[in-house]
Amino acid sequence: MQALKERVAAEGKNLGDGILKVDSLINHQVDPKLMDLCGLEFARRFALTNPTRILTAEISGIAPALMTARHLNLPVVYARKSRPVTMPDTVYLTIAPSHTKGNKVELIISPEYLKPGEKVLIIDDFLASGATILGLVRLTQAAGASIVGIGTLIEKTFEGGREALQYLKVPIEALVQITSMEDGKIIFAP
Repeated sequence: MQALKERVAAEGKNLGDGILKVDSLINHQVDPKLMDLCGLEFARRFALTNPTRILTAEISGIAPALMTARHLNLPVVYARKSRPVTMPDTVYLTIAPSHTKGNKVELIISPEYLKPGEKVLIIDDFLASGATILGLVRLTQAAGASIVGIGTLIEKTFEGGREALQYLKVPIEALVQITSMEDGKIIFAP
């Protein structure tokens, strides 16, 4: 998606060790017009998968997931990283490594909002190693729901996440693909 690619090229910063800082448009400050365009594009790409619910991880996946849900007229559920007192005693919980935090995080969903038989579209900010998305897959499977597609704003193709998810045999769409971040550069797929 050209608009997102241009913004990442202009504002993204390669911090080394595979870390891409896009705080000015996705991860700290959110550009709602850009996220709406991204949501519209995801809705176009995944319309034929007939999802019943969109799932993401707290916090950076919420904006693109919400805008996608707006265009598909679906609810969004996000996996929490800490358990609030309002959540029931029985939950779906998994652990996933966080690339940017350098540790493991819990991903928690209430069974109230992810039910057996749901057709889940996962939307997130990044696809790198696939660890967070695999955590969302585990939560979906624990609920007895099925994955119909995976969409990410940015994919770092050199980290192997797509390959880790291929066994699901669902469409995987990235709006922007980065093929290399060596020598402080950000190299995009054509």
